[in-house]
Amino acid sequence: MRNKSGKLPCIGKLSAWNAGAGVIMIADKNGYGRNHTMTTIANNDGTAWTRSVRGGVPRDTSFRGLRPRMADDDRKRKAGNPGEPGGPGTAVITKTKPQTKKPNFYRVLILNDDYTPMEFVVHVLEKFFGKDHEAATRIMLHVHHHGIGECGVYTYEVAETKVTQVMDFARKHQHPLQCVMEKK
Repeated sequence: MRNKSGKLPCIGKLSAWNAGAGVIMIADKNGYGRNHTMTTIANNDGTAWTRSVRGGVPRDTSFRGLRPRMADDDRKRKAGNPGEPGGPGTAVITKTKPQTKKPNFYRVLILNDDYTPMEFVVHVLEKFFGKDHEAATRIMLHVHHHGIGECGVYTYEVAETKVTQVMDFARKHQHPLQCVMEKK
């Protein structure tokens, strides 16, 4: 993309253009004078090359012989590595995707006791765990026969909230119902 006079569009000392195939080229006249240009090429995959060109910006887009630069190459160059391509004022901008970790899941369990009525346990399962009447009755009978029953599997915060809600509701209605959570 050149303007009518054949020059690159320029803002201050920087010129940029799309060289095709996902390559963006940036030319920086960084104090080298009119005929010396630093060119940075950035690909879609996050790699970039820098090349010093005498006589202006290159017209070709073949940069096969250039090596990818790491982000700390500028620091090494400033320390004084002669013969390295590029120069001061050249930088590579990288974009990283954060890695998200899957949350741990916790089982919410109801424990059997000899004093809490079966109807109350069914009501708790319907109210706090969204179970229909048949599923709540099935879980209540499992708790009654096996001493423990799983109400659901949730992330830590949700499981903790449900345990607290069930325990508070049972205490409010003067029942010794126990609800606990364990890591799945």
